[in-house]
Amino acid sequence: MSEQDSKWKFLIIADDTPEFSKVLRLASKRAEKVGGSILLLHIIPPADFQHWTSVKDIMEEESMKEAREQVNKHVQEIMKISGLDAETEIRKGKPEDVISEIVAEDHDIHLLVLGAEVEGDPGPLMGSFREVLLNVLHMPVLVVPSNMTDEEIDKFA
Repeated sequence: MSEQDSKWKFLIIADDTPEFSKVLRLASKRAEKVGGSILLLHIIPPADFQHWTSVKDIMEEESMKEAREQVNKHVQEIMKISGLDAETEIRKGKPEDVISEIVAEDHDIHLLVLGAEVEGDPGPLMGSFREVLLNVLHMPVLVVPSNMTDEEIDKFA
């Protein structure tokens, strides 16, 4: 077994949900502890705009720019938390399709880390996971509840 085969890679999905900060912290701390790495995936949902092509192109360009800015902030946060430099990927599409594609392409991914809101709707990724991804992915999934404190995360990691 090569060193890369034994190195854990954590896949985290960058989004703007409140629970994402918990996912980012836990994955960063855990990857640092086990000598692993992080793949930070930002998914731009398909645009539901079918009129003027030039307007759609401008909207997609703005979405991509915002995604790059957000991903760069998350990479800096990962570096601050763990000292690790995360790989990044920005893709367009349905989240369940993009996640399935990434996992199929990158055989080094060992664990998908998702966040879940504990009050009310657990969030769109958890819904996709339960309905679609559970049947497609053949790997462990770690769900980080939004009510975990930083101290609890650090203890777990």
